[in-house]
Amino acid sequence: YAMFLSLVFLAELVAGISGFVFRHEIKDTFLRTYTEAIQNYNKNDERSHAVDNVQESLSCCGIQSYTNWSTSPYFFKHGIPTSCCMNSSDCNTQDLRNMTVAATKVNQKGCYDLVTSFMETNMGIIAGVAFGIAFSQV
Repeated sequence: YAMFLSLVFLAELVAGISGFVFRHEIKDTFLRTYTEAIQNYNKNDERSHAVDNVQESLSCCGIQSYTNWSTSPYFFKHGIPTSCCMNSSDCNTQDLRNMTVAATKVNQKGCYDLVTSFMETNMGIIAGVAFGIAFSQV
């Protein structure tokens, strides 16, 4: 039993330290996967739903800004996704196809900075909880 608890303790300790040490790699991975998700966005698959959820819940659009959508194949057919809209009732497809008009209708902030700042702000809390749980088992 003591051996099992020691193994769990070590696993939690390694996970906590790894998350802290590799936080920059986590940010790079998020940037890469979010960029791919925007380039492959089609509004129907799980990855596209995840992009929509991030953009709606954080009131953000694109990676660095809404202009990141201009290189997406989805933009050429449909414009910027409606999940970027500041006010869904004042946002139509025609407006979202025109970058100049869309600038007044969509969120200006990019999602990458918001997500990574949230991670960095809460990394200390997450690490503290992980270490607290790990040491409480000792």
